[in-house]
Amino acid sequence: MNDLDSGIQNRKPQYMPATGKLPYSLMNDYMFKALLQENENVLKHLICSLLHLQPEEIQSVKVKNPILLGAALAEDSNSKVFVLDINVLLNDHMLINLEMQVANYRNWPERSMTYLCRNFDQLQSGQDYLEVRPTIHIGFLDFTVFPELPEFYATYKMMNVKNHHIFTDKLALSVVNLKYIKFATREDREWQLDSWASLFKATTWEELKMLAEKNPIMNEAVEAIYELTADETVREQCKAREKHLKELNTVMKEREMAVNARDVAQRERDVAQQERDIAEKQKEDAMVQLEKKDQQIERLLQELQLLKERQDSDL
Repeated sequence: MNDLDSGIQNRKPQYMPATGKLPYSLMNDYMFKALLQENENVLKHLICSLLHLQPEEIQSVKVKNPILLGAALAEDSNSKVFVLDINVLLNDHMLINLEMQVANYRNWPERSMTYLCRNFDQLQSGQDYLEVRPTIHIGFLDFTVFPELPEFYATYKMMNVKNHHIFTDKLALSVVNLKYIKFATREDREWQLDSWASLFKATTWEELKMLAEKNPIMNEAVEAIYELTADETVREQCKAREKHLKELNTVMKEREMAVNARDVAQRERDVAQQERDIAEKQKEDAMVQLEKKDQQIERLLQELQLLKERQDSDL
C-alpha cells in the first residue's frame, strides 16, 4: 500500500463532527435520487443486494434519467406529480427502475405496473421481440400494500396460477417495505438489505454513523450523504420537494374527504329511500289488510241479512 492509499484509508470521515437530526433523510426522494445518481459504487452495491449479485458480476451501471442537481425540476404540464425514479441500465442488458415512495395514494399495484410496462415497452421499429431487455421495477415503500401479508422484501412475476410456472423471467416487480425491516429473512440479512433499509430510514447522523462502522460501502454512502447535505442547492430542492409533497398530500386528503362526504351523503339518501320504501310498503300492507276487513264485514252483513230474511219468512 502506498502512502496515498494509506492516507485515504486512515482519513477521518468528513461526517464525524455531524450530530443530531439529518437535514433531509433518504426518504426524501430527491435526496434518494441524488445519492444513487452521484455515487456509482453505492448504486452498484445496492443493486447487488437487491438482485443477489456479486460486485464482480456488474460491469456497468448507467443512470438513464439523470437530473441536474440543484436545478429546479421542470413541471409536467399534465400533472403536478414528479416521479423521481432512478432508471438504470445494468451491464447494457437489464433495465432497473428504483423508486422511493413514502406517501400511500392507495394505487401502488396499478402505478408500479404502469411504470414497469412502460419500461418494458422498449423495442424500436424492426427489432425482434426476443431482443427486449429484462425489466424490473423496485419500489422502496413506507407503507403496506397488503396488510394481510406483511413482508419485508417481495418479488412478483407473471406465472401460471395452477402450477406456478413462470411465464417469463424478463418482467418482475419487487417491493422493499421499509416499515417491516424486522421481518427481514436470513437471506435478506445476508445480502444486507436490512442495512440498506436502515440507511434509507435513518433520521440522525448517529444512526448513519452506526451503519458506517459496520460496512465500508455504508461508510461511502454516508460520506456522499454528508457532501450532498452540505450543498445548499441540493438542500433547497429537497425542501421544495417536501413542500410539493405536503401540498399534494393535502390535495389528496381533501379529495378523499370530499369522496367520503359524497359517499356518506349517498348512503344517507339510500337509507332515506329505504325508509320511504318501507313506509310505502307498510302503507300498502295496511290498505290490503283494511280491504280484507271491509270484505269480511261485507260478508258478515250479507249473512246477517240472509238470516233476517229467513227469520221473517218463517214468521
